[in-house]
Amino acid sequence: MAIDGIDLNDPERFVRGEHHEMFTRLRAEDPVYWQDDDFGGYWNVVKHQDLIDVNRDTALFSSEIGGTQIPVTQDDPANIMDPRGLIMLEMDPPKHTRYRLLVNKGFTPRMIGLIEQALEFRAQSIVDDVIERGECDFVEDIAAELPLQAIAEIMGVPQEDRRKLFEWSNRMIGGADPEYASDDQGAAFMELFAYSNALAAQRRDDPRDDIVTTLLNSEIEGEKLSELEFDMFMMLLAVAGNETTRNATAHAMHAFMTHPEQLALLQSDPDQYFDTAVEEVLRWATPVLHFRRTATADTEIRGRQIKEGDRVVIWHISANRDEEVWDNPFDFDITRNPNPHIAFGGGGSHFCLGANLARMELRLILREIVTRLPDMHLTGEPARLRSNFIGGIKHLPVAWTPGPRVLTGA
Repeated sequence: MAIDGIDLNDPERFVRGEHHEMFTRLRAEDPVYWQDDDFGGYWNVVKHQDLIDVNRDTALFSSEIGGTQIPVTQDDPANIMDPRGLIMLEMDPPKHTRYRLLVNKGFTPRMIGLIEQALEFRAQSIVDDVIERGECDFVEDIAAELPLQAIAEIMGVPQEDRRKLFEWSNRMIGGADPEYASDDQGAAFMELFAYSNALAAQRRDDPRDDIVTTLLNSEIEGEKLSELEFDMFMMLLAVAGNETTRNATAHAMHAFMTHPEQLALLQSDPDQYFDTAVEEVLRWATPVLHFRRTATADTEIRGRQIKEGDRVVIWHISANRDEEVWDNPFDFDITRNPNPHIAFGGGGSHFCLGANLARMELRLILREIVTRLPDMHLTGEPARLRSNFIGGIKHLPVAWTPGPRVLTGA
């Protein structure tokens, strides 16, 4: 039965932060909740262990049947720009396993370790670029930069083109947001695909040690990737490679600036607290709010009868505030340990490919910020993305006492 005041379809509720109150009620009153919508309705899984169980059972809860988002309207890109089964997020094993192996080697701990020194330099340079100004839009000028530079490096995109990835990904995931919406939501996809194909043509003539070259030379069951399959790989990397870590970084500094005692604790002994601080940031931010699955057979969750074909939505943002898992889950506490958050998914085959990269990027950029811009503070309210899928911060005005650059010749 509907619960008065609960509407998970309305992205405005998420912009205003009301989703936390809704999920707190659902965890207590109806942890497998049926939400009506224009497409027939869907089940909502809001508890930590239930999410893990659904996420890991790819045979019973499919990513490939029906997609992985809740479309808000008939025109939502989640509903129309969605070639099923051609993007890894929307594949089930064993197909998912075969495709994931193609890009795995670009994200192993060894490969991440190899680029860490380069990204440490980039993090210093990003702060150098703003430190003398004393103010900036934290998202545009700081949070977006390291993920963009890193994923451009891994993909083989020239650094001078990285802001194109930023613009395209904003438009692709921000279709319900007035700042990013346009009359032709498909244009961003087409522009990225055209760019990807031009880059592929270059790599055929000039192979390099990057993901583009790897994908072009790879085969699945004896066949090379089609143009559309290649395009979908590039879309996934472009969006997932910058959106999630950018938003985690923005949420992190917003949390530190609104919880100054936690910032002071981290600054008092960064080496002691950074590992647990990064994990708490990931739990707190949970940039991907939900994923959707489709039941492949009749089943039940907590006594609720799930029918074959039913949509089942797993809410990471709710599971990461589950009172049965964390004491005081609405406290931002960088000393939490253990911290079994599921910001990267609930384990299993769909565990985030870039988890190691994201942790490293957060550690590097946050260390630069909290040590070199120690008195950063808010000068306005965050502008939040209008979405019930991505927990995004579009703009975050901040200021600090200007300081010196550190890189020679910078």
